[in-house]
Amino acid sequence: MTSPSDNPRAALLSAFGCYIMWGLMPLLFIGQHAAGFDAMEILAHRTVWAAPAAALLVLAARQGGQVAAVFRNPRLLGWLAVSTLLIGTNWGVYVWATTHHATLEASLGYYLNPLLNMVFGLWLFRERMDRFGWVAVGLAAVGVLLQALALGRPPWISLFLALSFAAYGVIRKRAPVEAQAGLLVECLLLAPLGVLWLVWLARAGQGVGFEDPVHLPWALSNGPATVLPLALFAWAARRMPLSTLGFIQFVAPTLQFAVGVMTGEALTPLRAVSFVFIWGGAGVFALGALMRHRIERRALAQGAELP
Repeated sequence: MTSPSDNPRAALLSAFGCYIMWGLMPLLFIGQHAAGFDAMEILAHRTVWAAPAAALLVLAARQGGQVAAVFRNPRLLGWLAVSTLLIGTNWGVYVWATTHHATLEASLGYYLNPLLNMVFGLWLFRERMDRFGWVAVGLAAVGVLLQALALGRPPWISLFLALSFAAYGVIRKRAPVEAQAGLLVECLLLAPLGVLWLVWLARAGQGVGFEDPVHLPWALSNGPATVLPLALFAWAARRMPLSTLGFIQFVAPTLQFAVGVMTGEALTPLRAVSFVFIWGGAGVFALGALMRHRIERRALAQGAELP
């Protein structure tokens, strides 16, 4: 009998859920920025309020013993410290991008991320990449080049977000710790930095989150908004191939792209063409994934018919 933790449908739903939340998250940060929060204060609130939200998940999953075990295992704690550095800097760049009218560039990064997942899967986990994957990567490379020409510089935000999150996914896939426990450890490592920054802001009279009761819900919302999609992602990443996870991830940048356009970010003709190549790569990737799925289903059906 398949246990719930190994249910592929549950992993699929978790992956879709986290990417929909991430796709709509720019709206949260844009709203906070309009209320007076700057990017660093938003990041600080994310690191602080994510910790109690993650602790609630650990209590619900009864994984407190795993958290304690991580702190007794220097090697595992070291790997999670690296993943903490990756996700913390990823958060910071993403918050800055969405509050400085660079959501379109951020969305490009998350279009690239699934293609990097394919490359990492090929390199580290010996997952196969067929001709569809290579064509998708090639189209994405052309898209990045055109984006650089349109911006007049390399799309540093896109490249950093893609690389940092792909590396984060690899580490969390390899780290032998359950999703909720690992996430709480990461939050506990980040939270002291956030507390120090918020204290400094308060003493300097520059903090927004605590100066008005109207702003407090904005600050507190960063906890569940940060933890829930990350928990769903980490849970799914340990239960499905990186290539499959990468295909589903196209949901998030599509929503981010829509948010960027709706909030009035510049979409020049050359920049639009660059996204056409990126979407072309995503389409080729999706077609390849669909064909592989059909072949696997046919093989399973034929196997079931054998005596």
